[in-house]
Amino acid sequence: MTSSRPAGPRLPTLEDVARSAGVSRATVSRVVNGTRNVDPEIQKIVQDAVAATGYVPNRAARSLVTRRTDSVALVFSVPDHHAADDPFLGQVFSDPFFGRIVGGLLTVLRPRGVHPVLMLADSEDARRALVNNLRQEHIDGVVLVSIAPGDPLPFLLTEAGLPTVLFARPATPIPISYVDVAQQAGAKLAAEHLLARGCRRITTIAGPYDSPAGQDRLAGFREAMAEHGYAYVPSVEGGFTQQGGEQAMKELLSQHPDTDGVFVANDLMAQGALLVLRDQGRRVPEDVAVVGFDDSSAALASRPLLTTVRQPVEDMAAEMARLLMALIDDPAQQTRSVIFKTTLVRRASA
Repeated sequence: MTSSRPAGPRLPTLEDVARSAGVSRATVSRVVNGTRNVDPEIQKIVQDAVAATGYVPNRAARSLVTRRTDSVALVFSVPDHHAADDPFLGQVFSDPFFGRIVGGLLTVLRPRGVHPVLMLADSEDARRALVNNLRQEHIDGVVLVSIAPGDPLPFLLTEAGLPTVLFARPATPIPISYVDVAQQAGAKLAAEHLLARGCRRITTIAGPYDSPAGQDRLAGFREAMAEHGYAYVPSVEGGFTQQGGEQAMKELLSQHPDTDGVFVANDLMAQGALLVLRDQGRRVPEDVAVVGFDDSSAALASRPLLTTVRQPVEDMAAEMARLLMALIDDPAQQTRSVIFKTTLVRRASA
């Protein structure tokens, strides 16, 4: 006894595409698998035939040919020693800064059919395990966002031969492509704006002293102040968090109660600083002018609205994706750096 069941609609095949395009099956395979050096006119004809027939490539079969999975890892590497219930880990993914990075990446990756895989590295063991997992899973490449001081992950990834692009300059010189902003030039914009407002007793809340961004923003600010005759600018480290900004502002006001202008090295810290100034009865900007850095959503959530130095995070992330795809397509090419300009966004706080 035999049984039969209705046959579903037949899926289009490579042969169907080849017949529609008037080319060989091998030519269709080359176009579908992204093989280089295909005549652009033939490539367009085949792509039109793929769309007309509704052909969907078999990803598993394609990966056998191209040795690619069309997936890249988006890795956030954060400081060590956080407990499982530490709210910091939740802040990593709720911070709008990281959401802006994801949005920028998707503008480039999505049209190419490439899927980002989100990963978190929060300890030395996790970083080493992550490198091994990436190699075993044949991830095509890595976009790395590191806020961990002294992070070895950029070196581990390059040593493993994984195509990698880093957000911001690496802490130590290594052969890795990266995207950054002109950090020192941005901090100089903040200094010049505070001085132009008439502020003369200026202090600063710095980022982590052991991070490249923290170092560069502090150095740029102090250099600009020195050029205007200010040999010393009081500074307190804030750690790039709102709580760190609150603590640093309290310390600055206790040591320098006559402060009339503050450069805060990121918007989250500036948000914390503004809360402290309000609690202590200081009017902003009448008594103390405040300038942040990033132009994140924290700048718009602050009261008053925060004057800040803007870094174009979405554009930077999109460029990271383009650099990574170029590295994946041609691993032999040299590493590159792309530096974006900053601008000052003037709002009510200064």
